[in-house]
Amino acid sequence: MTTRIPTTAREGERRVVGNVLRGSIGNLVEWYDWYAYSAFTTYFAKAFFPGGDATAQFLNTAAVFAVGFLMRPLGGWLLGRFADRFGRRSALVLSVSMMAFGSLLIAATPGYASIGVAAPILLVLARLLQGLSVGGEYSTSATYLSEVATPGKRGFYSSFQYVTLVGGQLLALGLQLILQSVLTDAQMGDWGWRIAFVVGAIAAVLVMALRRTMDESASYQRVAAESGPGRQAGERGTLRTLVKYPKEIALVVGLTLGGTVAFYTYATYTQKFLENTAGIPRRTVTWILFIALLLFAILQPLAGRLSDRIGRRKLLLFFGIAGTVLTVPIMTTMAHTRQPVLAFLLLLGALVIVTGYTSINAIVKAELFPTRIRALGVGLPYALTVAIFGGTAELIAQALKKAGHESLFFWYVAGCILVSLVVYGTMRETSRSSALERDED
Repeated sequence: MTTRIPTTAREGERRVVGNVLRGSIGNLVEWYDWYAYSAFTTYFAKAFFPGGDATAQFLNTAAVFAVGFLMRPLGGWLLGRFADRFGRRSALVLSVSMMAFGSLLIAATPGYASIGVAAPILLVLARLLQGLSVGGEYSTSATYLSEVATPGKRGFYSSFQYVTLVGGQLLALGLQLILQSVLTDAQMGDWGWRIAFVVGAIAAVLVMALRRTMDESASYQRVAAESGPGRQAGERGTLRTLVKYPKEIALVVGLTLGGTVAFYTYATYTQKFLENTAGIPRRTVTWILFIALLLFAILQPLAGRLSDRIGRRKLLLFFGIAGTVLTVPIMTTMAHTRQPVLAFLLLLGALVIVTGYTSINAIVKAELFPTRIRALGVGLPYALTVAIFGGTAELIAQALKKAGHESLFFWYVAGCILVSLVVYGTMRETSRSSALERDED
């Protein structure tokens, strides 16, 4: 389906806003489904794994979670290639369809007591689908939002990717709090946890229909029309084409390394860190994290709009310098405080620093690659870096804590940010004369 060209500037802006909203809502639902697994693990672990103690059951569900994480690079490759070959809209519809099926499968699968070993097998299958979906969702939505956004406002519009990413986590946590308030622990363990996945599946189906009404990006349509059915069409979204951009691939890895470690440290590991190390009560920690992440989400479009005015590189340098210098003092103080207000302020301060990366990371990467390889170029190196470094951040933290050297993790996070700072310091500004701008010339 060809996108109708708007006849006025006002109509064009309305269409941009509509496309961004539909794309962002889909991203919100995808990340809700992804985080619902970890949020409700304590309730469904015993349903899928037989006997044993709670720790063994949690380890089993954590292993399944890790499998889903490792599928993200494969999703970034497959769906990134699909988006470059067949269009951003089609890839986004496919992505949310896989997420819907994965959530529905978790919700409907009987427990181990009913179907035996088939229960954990089906759980793994569902998580594989969700991992593929999330891996492809990032690259495709980052590409789509950057391409449909109004020139001069791309930082602002693309920042909504992290608004919805964090929003999905907040929705999962919020639904858990609601269900906990109306159901007993026994009801939550028996069937209540399934509600979260039913909600996710239904929402994903609705988003699937909504995404079918989105406009295809003009950049993709132009490149598809120019390449036609011949040899050039076969070069779109291939690894053979991607390897022609080694500098850009290295930049994506360097851009992502420090940011993903910092994000997963503060957005996910902090909950366990404040409970186990600082000794702050669990319910208090939940509220600290919830409010801090809510404010963090609000900051994203503000920082994105700022990048449209002053450039992307300055925000990245702010994150790199502040993160390198302040990570160890922030985490050391957080580890020794027993005051919830101080812990909240420290966490919020850390998230403000991380905003220098999260608000613009998608648009910076999209501005590195031409249209024919943009989704794959953004998705594959990013997903590999997140799987290797972001996905292992908590594991490294827990291992160092167990070994009695927890403070080394603080230095590890600062070191990863320092590596990215070197990249930020040597890269050129991407908001001007970018591949996106050249596509439109």
